Amino acid sequence: MGYLYGLLSALLFGANGSVAKLVLQGGVTAGQLTFFRCLGAALLAGAVVLVSDRRALRLRPRTLLGCALLGLVGVAAVQWLYAVAIDLLPVGIALLLEYLAVPLVALVAWLVLKERVRPQLWVAIVLVVGGLAIVAQVGAAPLDAVGVLAALAAAAALAVYFLLGERGVASAPPLVIAFWSMLFAAAFWALPSAWWEVSPATLGAPLVLGDGASVPLWLGLVWVIAMGSFAPYALSYLAIRRLGATRAGILAAAEVVFAFAVAWLWLGEALSLPQTAGAAVVLAGIVVAQTARPTPVDADLAIVPGSAVGGRP
Repeated sequence: MGYLYGLLSALLFGANGSVAKLVLQGGVTAGQLTFFRCLGAALLAGAVVLVSDRRALRLRPRTLLGCALLGLVGVAAVQWLYAVAIDLLPVGIALLLEYLAVPLVALVAWLVLKERVRPQLWVAIVLVVGGLAIVAQVGAAPLDAVGVLAALAAAAALAVYFLLGERGVASAPPLVIAFWSMLFAAAFWALPSAWWEVSPATLGAPLVLGDGASVPLWLGLVWVIAMGSFAPYALSYLAIRRLGATRAGILAAAEVVFAFAVAWLWLGEALSLPQTAGAAVVLAGIVVAQTARPTPVDADLAIVPGSAVGGRP
């Protein structure tokens, strides 16, 4: 089930890229979209938890502090840095650089957290990163230095997301972690995003889907919130809880493949033969990752002075 959750999360994130791009082209800024995504996902997660077990929303101060860091770095920073990167780089290149978080997670687990990492995992990481390089066609386009730095910073923030998320779901239900982390992220973006400047006319403008079909922009925004944020983040936390940060990160890298596939089927952006081969290599890396079982982490999501990511070393 962990692998299924991870792949479904990657599929929804990959499909969301095309929808989010249309919403951005419709007049919503990257900061506003990030705010609406985080706030909407927090409200949906909170509503589910209130109905199922409202007492679970009460967390210990240390766990709540960890959720704040997870929301600010692992959610808010990742989304903003990725938006900056894709504004300056091809989307595939930006995603490739962002998913260098996969080997970064393994390195932190090995060097900092002193966890045992089996050889199969390194083979899987090489396959995933190499396959993503082929899919993104590295070297085919000039790279903007600021865009590269933003994408690399997004990779570091994404690694924090996986590592802190792993500790969070070990101490609280995934939807509770999703609620608090998204709420902190939304609070961070509340003022910088200037969300109140989104006019009713903008929300009611047509969002062209292709072949003459269109929907109101607000409906596309609802999709981004529900199916591009709440659902994939919840599934991601469920995957992290069952698989651990490193293997969940490898599965999440399939987002790049799904993003290219959706763009091909929907926007007509066909993959070349080498890109198709690269997608196959990524999937092979995911399969190899199933044979590696790192030491599970059961520590609380807590910020400990002197610790790189918090929790039990």
